[in-house]
Amino acid sequence: MNLVITGANRGIGLELTRQYLARGDTVHAGAREPAEARELTALADASGGRLRVYALDVTSDESVRAFAAALTEPVDLLINNAGRRTRRDDLEDVSLEDALQMLQVNALGALRVTRAVLPRLRGTPGAKIASLSSGLGSITDNTSGGGYGYRMSKAALNMATRSLAADLRGEGLIVVTISPGWVQTDMGGASAPTQVSESAAGLLAVLDRVTPQDSGGFFDFRGARIDW
Repeated sequence: MNLVITGANRGIGLELTRQYLARGDTVHAGAREPAEARELTALADASGGRLRVYALDVTSDESVRAFAAALTEPVDLLINNAGRRTRRDDLEDVSLEDALQMLQVNALGALRVTRAVLPRLRGTPGAKIASLSSGLGSITDNTSGGGYGYRMSKAALNMATRSLAADLRGEGLIVVTISPGWVQTDMGGASAPTQVSESAAGLLAVLDRVTPQDSGGFFDFRGARIDW
């Protein structure tokens, strides 16, 4: 399989890259600062050409266009993994500037990349587009409040998924949103209950089995549906 992963320099993106390579797939990995992505670079060096690393800032139209132009083969799977969560953003101390940045990365960034890579996805029957969201983006599940900027950005990403699924259904493309869970990453913290390798393995399994009937759905990394 030929796939694209954004934000592949650390955390879940890096582990997804590692697991897809281990099973023999080819990965086009985007990182905002490739020169600083030492683990990703080491994986590329050992991949025999199956991991290609690109500079990619999902908030920049120019960077996304250059990245998409560098892709010369059909793409089977796009994983919009690049994400951002700034400092605590509860009601008393939410920064609207930070909230805008999270919206740019988490929601608009995924849409920007999807639109740019779409010509390559359209060249592959049954191609899939997956965006990593969060249970915190569920409106139904929000009974605790807080987390304004992050919650709003992920809810916007979820809505983009629904629109993309509707717009692309006639072309046979599958579009889903998946929550990786609360994971032990720089963003999730050391107290998170789920290890990165477990989350990534679950995400990979879910993405393997989603079908056109699942397009427009919101799932957790174990495959259970999440309420919008």
